[in-house]
Amino acid sequence: MTTRAFFAAILGGIAMFIWSFVAHDLLPLGETGMHEFSDEAPMLDALKTNLGHAGGLYHFPGHRAGPNATRQEKTDAMKRAMEKAASGPSGMLLYHPAREFSFGRLLGIEFATELLEAILVVFLLTQTRIESFGGRVGFVLVAGILAAITTNIPYWNWYGFPSNYTAAYMSIEIIGFLWVGLVAALLLKSRSPASATSLR
Repeated sequence: MTTRAFFAAILGGIAMFIWSFVAHDLLPLGETGMHEFSDEAPMLDALKTNLGHAGGLYHFPGHRAGPNATRQEKTDAMKRAMEKAASGPSGMLLYHPAREFSFGRLLGIEFATELLEAILVVFLLTQTRIESFGGRVGFVLVAGILAAITTNIPYWNWYGFPSNYTAAYMSIEIIGFLWVGLVAALLLKSRSPASATSLR
């Protein structure tokens, strides 16, 4: 990766981070599909009573048949879980018995993540022969769509994440990559005819 491409990636990462801030703090996208309990205290008390300090990711109704279950037993357990879900509550719960927030640390990790995404996608862009502005933006945009559907669609499909939440977070990610693509396309110089010929 050339110095110019690396600089484009850094600026693209900054643009993505700024967009992420705007989407979450100034626009309603970051809260789309999220809800809070109308009466939180009894719910928290129930979680403390049932889960205590066993933090983790839980799904319900459970479908595990045991560590030594046969294939048929696992199939039957899954069938029972699906029947319960069809007639009663189902979902997922991410539970922390206690969690100390450091806003600066969380922002730092978020920025580092988006910066790494920008560096990687600009690196991939530099490995192509795409010369046009629109082509470069399009390449990064498609990479963003790929990144957005990789987890969001399976979570919507298998775990029942809300459709509006899924659409909002996919939009945030895709638009973030669009910003990277615009910055990269503006800053990356076209290859000279000689260098382009040498690649063939």
